[in-house]
Amino acid sequence: MEYKNENRICQNCHGEFVIEPDDFGFYEKIKVPPPTFCPACRQTRRFAWRNERTLYKRVCDLCKQDIVAIYHKSAPFPVYCRECWYGDGWDPISYGREYDFSRPFFEQYREFSKTVPHLALFQRNVINSDYSNMVGESKNVYLSISVTKNSENIFYSKLVDKSTDIIDCLNIQEGQSLYEDVEGQNNYNSQYLLLCRNCLDSYYLVDCVNCSDCFLSSGLRNKQFYFRNKQYTKEDYQKELERFNLKSRASREILLKEFNDIKRSAIYRFANIIKCANATGNNLLNVKNGKNCFDVYNMENAKYCYRVFDSKDFMDIDYGGWSELLYEYITGAKNYYNVKFSHASLDSVRNAEYTELCRNCTNIFGCISLNNAENAILNKIYSKEEFKKLRTQIIKQMNDMPFFDKSGRVYKYGEFFPIEISPWAYNETLAQEFYSISKEEANQNGYSWRESEVKNFNITMPWDKIPDSIDEVHDEIKKEILECAHQGNCANHQCSFAFRLADYELRFYKKHRIPLPILCSNCRYYERKKVMPALKLWKRNCMKKGCQNKFETPFAPDRPEKVYCERCYQQEVY
Repeated sequence: MEYKNENRICQNCHGEFVIEPDDFGFYEKIKVPPPTFCPACRQTRRFAWRNERTLYKRVCDLCKQDIVAIYHKSAPFPVYCRECWYGDGWDPISYGREYDFSRPFFEQYREFSKTVPHLALFQRNVINSDYSNMVGESKNVYLSISVTKNSENIFYSKLVDKSTDIIDCLNIQEGQSLYEDVEGQNNYNSQYLLLCRNCLDSYYLVDCVNCSDCFLSSGLRNKQFYFRNKQYTKEDYQKELERFNLKSRASREILLKEFNDIKRSAIYRFANIIKCANATGNNLLNVKNGKNCFDVYNMENAKYCYRVFDSKDFMDIDYGGWSELLYEYITGAKNYYNVKFSHASLDSVRNAEYTELCRNCTNIFGCISLNNAENAILNKIYSKEEFKKLRTQIIKQMNDMPFFDKSGRVYKYGEFFPIEISPWAYNETLAQEFYSISKEEANQNGYSWRESEVKNFNITMPWDKIPDSIDEVHDEIKKEILECAHQGNCANHQCSFAFRLADYELRFYKKHRIPLPILCSNCRYYERKKVMPALKLWKRNCMKKGCQNKFETPFAPDRPEKVYCERCYQQEVY
């Protein structure tokens, strides 16, 4: 069948969006109807089902031990610690129930969800990482998010793969001994790098590749002993470096001001796309046939995806890898095939729809926390023939008896879970980070909102009393409760008001001559995130004088960066 572009109106934002011929082909392949939400509204809806940073202390409802969880103690369902949830002390099939054809599916799912135990923190094959969320196959991870591929010793970071000894970094692949590195691959023993690859023993660099022993520079390729973009001998470079007291916060603040000037004056490629074919978006590596993708690598046939890797045939996916044929999914895919409208499952799921927290399952629909099961609907097991028949009947019933949310949006088969039945308030989730709204807007849309809990920390060291030099810091400081310099006065930072220092963290600072931070980890993350462009593309002209080339870029027109087309960028940098 030959398809053509079709313009549709999003039933959420009422804006126009386009469904392209390849989209229709994908929908036909996986037997789903075209979407009724635009791509941005679809992503917002998925993000509202992912809580990354809002952690709570509560009790495991099975072993009664104190735990940290992504669910508030008022959550209507049981919450189990990792050991209990993965253990055999309970049976998820015992929560199975018959499908009721007199009620909409999403209404039943919301009621069913309130009964089944949920996993306190999303973790898969981790060691010594009790205070980290969305982590898999890693060790010694602390207050970090989306860490995978056998990473180790990762603190206060996000989007880290196959790396070790990482603190306060964002979007790192195969790095080691890094501090404040943003969007980097294969860097080693460096601090404050942005968009750098294969760099070592360097500080304060922007868009440098294959460099070592470089400082306060941008756009370098295959260089060594460069200082402020000028060549030095090894001896002179060391002398220049010694002029700065890197152990002092005051000295570092002066360096950061100059580094910010470098970031503003540097020339940026229209998008960070490396070894790709027919791909649009940003931060793409080894991608073939990818459109509107961000932070994606080793992918083929992907569209509207964010933070996915090592997979093929994905559309509308956020946070997943090692899988094939996924649609409208968020959080944690591994060894999946043909999974749709689902979130937060863990491993080896096939032919699944509307599921969460499942593993080692095939042919499931509307299931939660199920393990080693086949042919299940709402956690009730059927024969293969019964499952197929009942699934067909449920899909028809979902179309004949749709769910209407509080704002009148219609949810038939083919829509992801409604935001209003998410277990989290809108402002607890990733949706608030990328698609921020006010409490009033949330109420108008029918979304829940959670007021911040009063935090009465017994702060023992005000932020302005934290020692300036790391040489002034002794092990006793680990007993102190340090005040965040923002004191909660920052907007949308989820400021924790106070923080403590971990043993590994302090040893890292001393080893690498780094002064102690004066902001909590959440505030540091949001400050770091400011340099990253949006998950959106704008049509712009090359900013080099005289060039008329046009391109799609994640750099919004009101951002300060100098953004060049591919040709002009290559002429300037290489």
